Amino acid sequence: MKDNRNYTYRRIRDERQHGFFWYSALWKGLRPVLVALAVIVLTIGICYTVWNKLYGEFAAPVDEQDPSEYTFEITSGQSLNRVASNLENAGLIRSKTVFKYYCDFAGMGQKIQVGTYALRRDMTMSDIAERLTAGDGNPLVRNITLIPGESVEEFAARLVKDGVLESADRFLELCRSGQDFRDYYYIADVLSSGTAASRKYVLEGYLAPDTYEVYTDATEETLIRKLLSQTEAVFPLEYQEQAESMGMTMDQILTLASMIEKEAKTQDFPRVSAVFHNRLKAGMKLESDVTIHYITGVRRMALTDADISAANAFNTYRYKGLPPGPICNPSAAAIRAALYPDSTLVAEKYLYFCAKEPESGQLYFSRTLEEHQRAVAAYSPLWKQYDENRGIQ
Repeated sequence: MKDNRNYTYRRIRDERQHGFFWYSALWKGLRPVLVALAVIVLTIGICYTVWNKLYGEFAAPVDEQDPSEYTFEITSGQSLNRVASNLENAGLIRSKTVFKYYCDFAGMGQKIQVGTYALRRDMTMSDIAERLTAGDGNPLVRNITLIPGESVEEFAARLVKDGVLESADRFLELCRSGQDFRDYYYIADVLSSGTAASRKYVLEGYLAPDTYEVYTDATEETLIRKLLSQTEAVFPLEYQEQAESMGMTMDQILTLASMIEKEAKTQDFPRVSAVFHNRLKAGMKLESDVTIHYITGVRRMALTDADISAANAFNTYRYKGLPPGPICNPSAAAIRAALYPDSTLVAEKYLYFCAKEPESGQLYFSRTLEEHQRAVAAYSPLWKQYDENRGIQ
């Protein structure tokens, strides 16, 4: 009987120990999970509390119980800082600083539009930002693009067509005289050079081609100054020094660059530049068709006798040297080509080039007059046909 009691005791003891072992193992496994869950719940609670506090203090509606509409106006020229300050002063947002950072982060800063808006104090900060960018009025800013090779007149016409200007008259008047922009040293140089009277527009060649962001109510003078200022960026000190080493002025380089721009595609810019430099050095007439086009306003591939004999200072068939000024607004690539012509063609003294098939834009380069004349004889029928197809007689 005693042995039976001992056996029963040991069995009960073993079962208790075995149960305790599994309970201990289970607890060890669950404990880190429970701790992690507790930390997550606590973190979420803290974040929720902090978010509610920040939202309530900075981003929530000023008064959720006020559905009344308030008139808010944005006028042209106002910055995002000014708009944010006016919203805060009007009691429509809680923090101008948070509103500004929100708009910048969300990419809305440049999209706020002028107009008169009906806003409510029960609107959230994000609701107000979206309303102001959706637009009850016109954009604060817009983009304008000056295409490389465009003349002042072509650019002005497109500004009118795109609705940037109501009329081109004032813009052209300012570009023609240049007097209002004497504070730019390169315009002052042109005005004192003695060639201003011979030019159609003093500012021709100095309006740097690029895409610009301007205010919608920008004046003609403001637009012009925006473009003139970029000219300094595309004609750095290195270019000024290079021009001086060539015995040329900035104006002469821009004039040459404008001809290069109109004569060729970008890949041929340095080679065309080499031919022009060689002709200038040899004291030859440049005989550039594009200067005739600038006079007549017509792009004729096969020039007439009247074109070639025109008594105009821009006629490089009649007068030696560069024309009085640029014939368009050249690209940065054309300016660089004017300063750094193709060294091989310069060394080999190439003096001529002509167009091949007009649609291709390809050019044929020659060293001698005889070779050039053969090329002209081969390609001139294509030029005449091209003019006829375009209705140019």
